[in-house]
Order: sequence, then C-alpha cells, then structure tokens
Amino acid sequence: MSENRGTQGRYAELGERLRQNKDSRADRWAQYFLMLLMYLAISALAISNEAVSAKLGLPIHKPVVVLDAGHGGIDPGKVGVNQALEKEINLAIVLKLKAYLEANDMTVYLTRETDDGLYTSSDSNKKRADMNHRCQLIEEIQPDLVVSIHQNSYSQEGVCGPQIFYYKTSEQGKKLAELLQERLNSMPECMNRRVVKANGDYYLLLHVSCPIVIAETGFLSNWQEAGMLVTEAYQDRLAWELCLGIVEYLR
Repeated sequence: MSENRGTQGRYAELGERLRQNKDSRADRWAQYFLMLLMYLAISALAISNEAVSAKLGLPIHKPVVVLDAGHGGIDPGKVGVNQALEKEINLAIVLKLKAYLEANDMTVYLTRETDDGLYTSSDSNKKRADMNHRCQLIEEIQPDLVVSIHQNSYSQEGVCGPQIFYYKTSEQGKKLAELLQERLNSMPECMNRRVVKANGDYYLLLHVSCPIVIAETGFLSNWQEAGMLVTEAYQDRLAWELCLGIVEYLR
C-alpha cells in the first residue's frame, strides 16, 4: 500500500514537472507536431472536396437544384393509354434524379416528395394554389436551376419522344434545355429525336426567375413509350441522362 502511495507521488511529481516545463524544447516540438497533423488533416479534406468537384467539372461551391414533379394529389396529369398516371411517373423519375444529383455533391430540393399536391382543402382554386406554392418555394430557395418533370400526350398515337421546353427569352434556360435534350436524344430507346422548344405561356416558366426547363420525358398517348415510362429501368435511364445534362450545364 505504501509502495502504491510512493508511486502515485512520483507520478504527481512528474506531472507537475511537465506542467512547469511547457516551454521546453520537447514540448514545443510536440505542439508543432500536433499543429502539423491538424493542418494536414484539414488540407486533405479540402483537397478531397476540390478533387471531386474538379473531376466532374463543377465549381467548388455546392450547386443547388430544385426538382419539380408535375401534378399530384387530386390532379393526376395525363392518363396514359395503359391507364398510367402522369403524376406517379413524374415523381418516380424525380426521386431517382435526386439520388444521382446528390451523389454528385449537389444540394437538391423537391417541390413535392409524395403524392400530395401543394394546396390546402380550403383553397377554392387548387390548381392555381398548387402552382403558386411551387413558384414561391423555388423563389425562396433561389437555386442554380430548376427541372420540372412532366409527361406528354397527343391525339395521334404515333407521336412520341421526349422534349424540353424553356422560357422564350432565357438564354440560360435555352442552354440547359439543349444539353438535356441532347442527352435524352442519345438514348437508344429514344424513338423520336426532337429539338428544344421555346415557350412563353407555361406558368412555371413565366413565374420563376432562375434558369428553368420543363422536361416532357415521353408521350403517354403512345403505347410503346407509355409501356417504357412505367418501368423502373426506363425511369432510371431517364434520370441518369438528365443528371449528365445538368452536370454538363453546371461546368
């Protein structure tokens, strides 16, 4: 027991000496070494983030993207020849695209993440309330770009192919639209290679100030295209190609 006390006393004395010799050469080297390790760790983290961004050709800051799944709630959008609902296909593609963009170090916001529309039970004009809320949300976020996903329909069954719309006077919107259209046209499954189209009437295009496009990824009035649009594999392919187009735009 007395031996333990003696050992403890020696440890206490040694500790006191170390505290009194903080300015000794050994202690200064220890502090220097610790600071060097901290500097290297911070530098490694910074280099890692910059390397990832540089590899993708993205700016060092995190880009912000808003994805809008068209329709929702009581508004199904287009109903396909196979009874597929546009609102469900839109959301499925948006969720897949969100995952791809986040994997590429982007901050992604969704106007809706479920089947619910952006209106309340007390809104007399639910469609207008829904569109207003989407625009307000986007304007509050002020993203680098917005992609609104939709599906198309036409009276003639043979009409098909994805098409991107942009606001008629937006140069950045046109640039984004062209890059996305190019990616969608490159898909082997694309049955009709369309060109981008300017528009001055669509509500979102009119009321959102940042670069925005509406991506009509297919025609639900075409049996073959409607059949592809309800498959997870084709939805995933569309999301991947849109992701590549967005990355290219942000370079």
